[in-house]
Amino acid sequence: MRFKVLIVTIGVLTLALMIGMVTFYQPDIPFETLKKKYAGAPSRFVDVMNMQVHYRDEGSETDTIPLVLLHGTASSLHTWNACASEWTKTHRVLRMDLPGFGLTGPHPEHNYNIDMYVAFLAAFLEATNVEQCYLAGNSLGGLIAYQFAAAYPDKVKKLLLLDAAGYPITNAKGSLAFTLGRIPVLKNILKVITPISLVRKSLEDAYGDKTLVTNELAEQYRDMACREGNREALVQRLNLEHQTDTTVIGTLAIPTLVIWGELDQLIPVTHAYKFSRDLPVDSVVVLPGVGHVPMEESPRLIIPLVNRFIRDTL
Repeated sequence: MRFKVLIVTIGVLTLALMIGMVTFYQPDIPFETLKKKYAGAPSRFVDVMNMQVHYRDEGSETDTIPLVLLHGTASSLHTWNACASEWTKTHRVLRMDLPGFGLTGPHPEHNYNIDMYVAFLAAFLEATNVEQCYLAGNSLGGLIAYQFAAAYPDKVKKLLLLDAAGYPITNAKGSLAFTLGRIPVLKNILKVITPISLVRKSLEDAYGDKTLVTNELAEQYRDMACREGNREALVQRLNLEHQTDTTVIGTLAIPTLVIWGELDQLIPVTHAYKFSRDLPVDSVVVLPGVGHVPMEESPRLIIPLVNRFIRDTL
């Protein structure tokens, strides 16, 4: 009897998956289509590590120490739009779509480990003639930022970590899409179905104030996810063995500002205090009512914090 129940259950699940794939099937969106929609001025492309990297280089041409902005998993340079529009009034600001995301698309060798991202950032800064910068990163971008600062301390004048990844995560609610992306069988379905409802739910998981998630924002994230090769890259990135060397945090003698959303359900706010515990020179700011992507959700809070941090000495 139990065997029959198991067979019936498997059959029902298989049928449901097949129906879901037919109903929500989303083909890849051609790069040229997305380029026309999202890569107007001031977007540019530069060859880095055999990839045509989508980036924006804006602001003061005389600024010798620019502000470099790194986005998180499944995001793009657009997550910094509101902040960048303000900072470009006084600074040179660079931001790019990291390999595997946005218009840059997949890595040619499907390599998404942190060492690759650190090497990529070093090559990108060389290609854009940046010798030293203020380096800011959110989530995965934060992890890349402090690993880069540890490897190239002379290239980073100050470091900004916004809800940065790195420490092992326990008891976090997480994001629906990220959870599905780590489940056998289901993770492969994410490579061909990307319903806008799933994208919207995942964005709401990342926001403290869910009313700020607009249809336009959900469409932008869905489009970037469906860029040729990006969904495969996301699944590969989510299923990497995460063995980040957090001991390098204690070696950073660079002034660091740690910013965290109090309502972050992807990386709990307790991690802000872990960074504060291990960083030699730091300041921590926790933002009430804010989630995992504070620069996107609450730029009005982030802009003055970063302005003061760049101007002042810790």
